[in-house]
Amino acid sequence: MSSRDLILGRIRSALGGASVPEVPRAYRPAGSVPADLGLLIDRLVDYKAVVHRGCDVAAVVASLNPGRLVVPPGVDPAWVPSGAELVDDEHDADAVLTAAAVAVAETGTIVLDGSPDQGRRAVSLLPDLHICVVRPDQVVAAVPDAIARLDPLRPLTWISGPSATSDIELDRVEGVHGPRRLHVVITGME
Repeated sequence: MSSRDLILGRIRSALGGASVPEVPRAYRPAGSVPADLGLLIDRLVDYKAVVHRGCDVAAVVASLNPGRLVVPPGVDPAWVPSGAELVDDEHDADAVLTAAAVAVAETGTIVLDGSPDQGRRAVSLLPDLHICVVRPDQVVAAVPDAIARLDPLRPLTWISGPSATSDIELDRVEGVHGPRRLHVVITGME
């Protein structure tokens, strides 16, 4: 007899034949609600991310003075400002510029999946500044919509604002386990 069978047997015995109600599983299916770009922006700002709307990506990156910048190989070269100090992802970097796989409006979450324009997971977790580019067609309404678009076999990184945690006194500390600063550039917006 397995441990699982033993535990379930004990539970059944304790219930003494009482019926267990069926748990409702009427989750909202993917595609049932339209994506709301405004809601995504509100959530990102609430999480203390800085949102740039419809801007020239290279101009935004240049304005942030990123220092040593990691740019994964699949990133659009037009996003990289001329004269940027580029380093590969094996070196100490101050900032990273990535694309996104999907963004969830309801939760203000950006998901990276390790595609060539997003790089390895460590690339987005180690530098102090993460500049992430999101296209409006990558924004979905809710988590079920994101799950439907993502490949579960890829290395997924779910980002909801800059890295932050609080101690027992509820003092917010940023940058403990990821970038302290997150800038999101949403392309194609007016």
